[in-house]
Amino acid sequence: MQQYSSLPDHNSQIDARPKPLTTIEQLRAKLWLESSLNQLQSRLNDCLLSACKTVPQAGAAEAEILQTVVNEINSAVNSSNLALTDCAVGIALFEPQAIATVCYVSSSLSPNSQPLFLELLTAEKKLLLRLQEVIELEDLQQLENQQPPSAWRLADDSGNVIGWLIIAAAPLNSDREWLIESFSQLRSQLMARSAKHCTTALIQLRHILSWQQRYQELSNSNQELQRSNQLKNQFLANTSHEIRTPLSSIIGFTDFLLTPGFEPTQERQQEYLNIIRSSGKHLLTLINDILDLSKIEANQMEVQWETIDVPLLCSNVFALVKEKAANKGLKLRLKLDPDITTLVADPLRLKQMLLNLLFNALKFTSKGSVGLEVVPKGLFVYFTVWDTGTGISQEDQAQLFEPYFQIAKAVAGGEGTGLGLAVTRKLAQIHGGSVKLESEVNCGSRFTLVLPFRQEAGEVGGAGEAEGAKYSSSPLPFIPSSCVDILLVENDLPNANLMQIYLHKLGYQVTWVKNAAEMWEALEQLDPVLILMDVHLADGNGLKLVQQLRDNQQYRTIPVIVQTAMAMKGDRETCLASGVNDYISKPIDLPLLASLIAKYSKPPT
Repeated sequence: MQQYSSLPDHNSQIDARPKPLTTIEQLRAKLWLESSLNQLQSRLNDCLLSACKTVPQAGAAEAEILQTVVNEINSAVNSSNLALTDCAVGIALFEPQAIATVCYVSSSLSPNSQPLFLELLTAEKKLLLRLQEVIELEDLQQLENQQPPSAWRLADDSGNVIGWLIIAAAPLNSDREWLIESFSQLRSQLMARSAKHCTTALIQLRHILSWQQRYQELSNSNQELQRSNQLKNQFLANTSHEIRTPLSSIIGFTDFLLTPGFEPTQERQQEYLNIIRSSGKHLLTLINDILDLSKIEANQMEVQWETIDVPLLCSNVFALVKEKAANKGLKLRLKLDPDITTLVADPLRLKQMLLNLLFNALKFTSKGSVGLEVVPKGLFVYFTVWDTGTGISQEDQAQLFEPYFQIAKAVAGGEGTGLGLAVTRKLAQIHGGSVKLESEVNCGSRFTLVLPFRQEAGEVGGAGEAEGAKYSSSPLPFIPSSCVDILLVENDLPNANLMQIYLHKLGYQVTWVKNAAEMWEALEQLDPVLILMDVHLADGNGLKLVQQLRDNQQYRTIPVIVQTAMAMKGDRETCLASGVNDYISKPIDLPLLASLIAKYSKPPT
C-alpha cells in the first residue's frame, strides 16, 4: 500500500487523462443500441403484418417501411441520454439518371426547421438533408467511405441498389474526445444494422406482395373455373332440355305414322310432318348457335359484306316473326326512318341479330306489342327492338349477354339456350358496332343494335352458307333426259336413303356404296358422271380417296362433290384443295344438292 502512496503525482496524472466508458456506461450503451434495434424490428414487423392483412399497393407498403426506418432511427438517436448533438435521418432513392433523390426524412425535421448538412471530406462542398434534394452518386460513395460513414446502402434480394440510408448531424457539443468517439461508433453501429433490417424488410415485403399477387391470380382463376363450371352445367342442362324436347316430337309423331293400322287423314298426316320438320329445324338452329359462338370465340367467323336494302330486310324479318306474334295476340310495329335506305353489312348475320332480339321480345311479352324502330344517328344506324313485356332486373342485366345465361324466371315453356344475345353482341362487335340495353321490371325492354353505315370494301372469306345461297336461288334443277349414273359414297344409311330417294325422283340412277373398298369395286363396273363423296368412312378418309382418284388416269376427270358434316371455318377450303369440284355441308339442303348435281352432270353444249 505504501508503494502506491509514493506515486501521488502519477496518480493525479492518470485521473486527469481521458477515460473510456465505464462498465456501467458500456452496458447502458449496448442496452440502448439493442433496444433501439428491437424497437425498429418490432415496427417493421408491424408494417409487414399490416401488408399481409390489407393487401396494399406495392409503392405504399414500401413507403411505409422506409418512413418507419427513418422515424425510428431519428427517435432513438435524439432521445438517447448519450446524444450530444442534433441528428436527422433520411433515405435517398436511386434514380435511373444515376443520381439519388432524398424522398424520406425524419419527422422531427418540420418544413420550417433548419435542415442539417451532410459532412463530406471536402470542406468546400456541403449537402443539405431535405426532401427532393438531389445527390450525385460520387458524393454518396464518399459518404459511404468516410470514417465514420454517413451513408449505408439499401439493396433488394438481387443485390440491386434501392437507395441509401443517410444521417446528418450537427457538430458534437463536447470537449471529451473519448465520449465523441464512443458515441460516433454507437451511432454507426445503429445505422449499419438498421440498414440491414430495412433491407431485409423490403425483401420480405416484395416476397409478401409476390405471394399475394400469386394468391389473387389463383383466386381469380379458381373463381373463373367455378363460374365456367356453373355455366357449363347450366348449358348442358339447358341444351339437354332443348334437344330432348324437339326430339320427343320427332320420334313421337314418326312412331304415330309408322304404327300398324294407323291411317291418318291426309290433313292430319301433313300436320304431323310439319311438326317433325319444324322440330328438326329447331335442332339445327340450336346447333348453329353453338357453332356460331364457337367460331366467334375462336376468331373464325366469316362475314360477307354487301349493300343491304334495309326496308326490304326489315320487312322480311317481320314476316318471319309475324306468326309467332299472332299466336300470342301481340301487335307488331315497324318504324323506319325514310332517310335510311341501304347499309353495308352481312345480310345473313344482320337478319340473325334482328331475329334474336325480336324472338326474345316476343318470348318475354304476354300482352301489348313488340316493335322495331330504325333511325340514323351520325355515321351509325340504330335498330331498336322494344317490347311491353316483363322487363329485366338490374341483377340479370349484368349477366344477360354472358354465354348460356338465362333469366331464372323466364316465361314458362320458352325456348332457348342462352346463346342468342351472346352471339348477337359478338356479331355486332364484328360489324364494328354494339348492343345496348334499357329495361325496367314490369315496364318492358329496349335492345338497340348500333351498326356503322359503311364497312371496309371487299369480301371476308367464302362461307359455305353463302355458296349455298347462290345455288339455292338458281333456277330449277336440271332434269336429265336420259338415265344418268351417280355414285354415292356414304357411310350413313339414313342419309344415303334420303339422297337416293330424292335423286331418283329427279331422274338420276344412284348407286350407293358405304366404304372405300366398295367404291373401287363399283368403279370397275360403272362409268358415273359424278361422285358424291362422304369424308368420314369406316375404312378411310374421303379426301384421300379424292386424291387417289385424281392420280388415276381413268377416273381423274370424274366430278366429285363432297357432302360432309365438316362445317367449320377452313373445311370448305380443305375439301377443295384435295381436288373436289364442290362442297355441301350436312344437314343436306336437297334443292342445293340438286343444283350442284345439275351443274356438274349437265352435258357440254
